[in-house]
Amino acid sequence: MVYKRKKSFLIKYLPHSESRKLKELKEVLLNPEIVKKEPEREVYYMVRGVNFFGNLRFDITIFPPKILGKEYVKTKGHFHLGNFGELYQVLEGEGIFLLQKGKEKVKDVYFVRAKKNEFVKIPPEYGHITINPTEKTLIVGNWIFDKVKSEYQSFEKLKGACYFFTKEGWVKNENYQFVPKLKEKKPLKRLPKNIKFLFGK
Repeated sequence: MVYKRKKSFLIKYLPHSESRKLKELKEVLLNPEIVKKEPEREVYYMVRGVNFFGNLRFDITIFPPKILGKEYVKTKGHFHLGNFGELYQVLEGEGIFLLQKGKEKVKDVYFVRAKKNEFVKIPPEYGHITINPTEKTLIVGNWIFDKVKSEYQSFEKLKGACYFFTKEGWVKNENYQFVPKLKEKKPLKRLPKNIKFLFGK
């Protein structure tokens, strides 16, 4: 399940990718007013079904370095329907993964800063976003149960995750009723032995 590069990701996968445009992120940005100038601007790129391992699907997401208002480029963010987990692997660059349990009233929130060949486990019930905080392209892969559905509405309703990562650091999202103190956890150095969290409860 560890994905190893055979040739440049950008050359191989970017022509087959689906882009996420700035207008699609409007509801989750700290500075949504920036969308008006460039609504069709491509922010990041997704390639679904790069590989399969039984019922698990491997996707790739490519983040060119960008600044979105005060924020670094990030995914729209989502929860999973059905309490399925997910497993990320950094393929190129360095990323920050923000994970939160709970919606209006957050029960737990932490971030993981991961580099090339490191892994980040997304437990069931945690919403999450991925951020590229660097001036280099970030490429991540993710293993997920093939039939999992993503739920974006919660982050849209609350105008983003419970914290934004900006050029000045972390900023709390004031649209939440309660947000605990942000913690940092370390990435995994190798593939976890137990991957039952990928198959739901």
